[in-house]
Amino acid sequence: MAVIPLLVIVLITLGDVFTPASIRLSPLLIAAPALTASFAGPLLTACIGLLAVVAQVITNASEGLLTQPGRLAEVITLALVSALIVLFRAVLDRHRRELNRVRAVADVAQRVLLRPLPGRVGPLRIASVYLAAEPGAEIGGDLYAAARTATTTRLIIGDVRGSGLTAVADASLVLGAFRAMAHWPVPLTDLVAHLDTALYAERAENRDTAPGAGESFVTAAVLEIPDDRPVVRLVNCGHPPPILLRDSRVEELQGPAPALPLGLGHLAAGSYQAEDFPFGEGDQLLLYTDGVVEARDAEGTFYPLAERLPGWDGDGPQGLVDHLRRDLLSHIGGHQGDDAAMVVLERHGTES
Repeated sequence: MAVIPLLVIVLITLGDVFTPASIRLSPLLIAAPALTASFAGPLLTACIGLLAVVAQVITNASEGLLTQPGRLAEVITLALVSALIVLFRAVLDRHRRELNRVRAVADVAQRVLLRPLPGRVGPLRIASVYLAAEPGAEIGGDLYAAARTATTTRLIIGDVRGSGLTAVADASLVLGAFRAMAHWPVPLTDLVAHLDTALYAERAENRDTAPGAGESFVTAAVLEIPDDRPVVRLVNCGHPPPILLRDSRVEELQGPAPALPLGLGHLAAGSYQAEDFPFGEGDQLLLYTDGVVEARDAEGTFYPLAERLPGWDGDGPQGLVDHLRRDLLSHIGGHQGDDAAMVVLERHGTES
């Protein structure tokens, strides 16, 4: 890339030498440092600017006109503008370094908050994808996590009502409460009650005055999969039902009465019930948030998730996740209006 401004200097200088005196090309030499600043740092920009000034001095001196006020003003102007371009490039580089540091810290914080799910837990193979609606973000109001007890695997997938920092704060609170409690051998309903209490109590104590604070709740599906039984135990708190894929058939794991979302405090107290569904070897279970099924195309048509699943014969959970991600982005044309998350589980016998 550095060859381009050098060629500009050479061509303008030769053009000034071989064209009639009435045609002045040397003022165009300012293009050389300006071009350099678009791709290089302040040091190279300064060097190109200095070469441009030297070229203009040589051109004027060869014509014996360097001391004329007009020609001298051209040289001084070129030098001053080149210096300003170098200064601008230096300031831009400093801001870019600061932005990179901020992004690095944000990336670490997001990875700590929404940790990648392991590829294998007990008898389960797992794959996941998170599509944040906010450009440059890796987490928003959707959440998922996994934890192990001695004999079971527990997972949560959820969706915070609302958006922005309040949604991220509620997501982080639910994830923290889940990770602190899910490893203990307590009943699944007690775990869900703990999540609800933690979210409700935290908001009640802080009394956040941000728009929408205190009015949000979290829909969630909390699951428990024993290592030694071909079942999945589910507590659904107002969340879209998981989808079971078995022998090219699709079944929604919809219980008779889903519980209220998390964060409603006394309204949901004592209302959590766990339901068991068959989940045997080779079965796949798809967990997702409403950002998937509510995604619309240009004509306003919702993404038909259940219609895209029958007959799927791809390569395991990761293949299904990748297929659904591509298909979803194709459906919406790459323009997301909401966060979307998907997790696929596949049972393979007992723990290896």
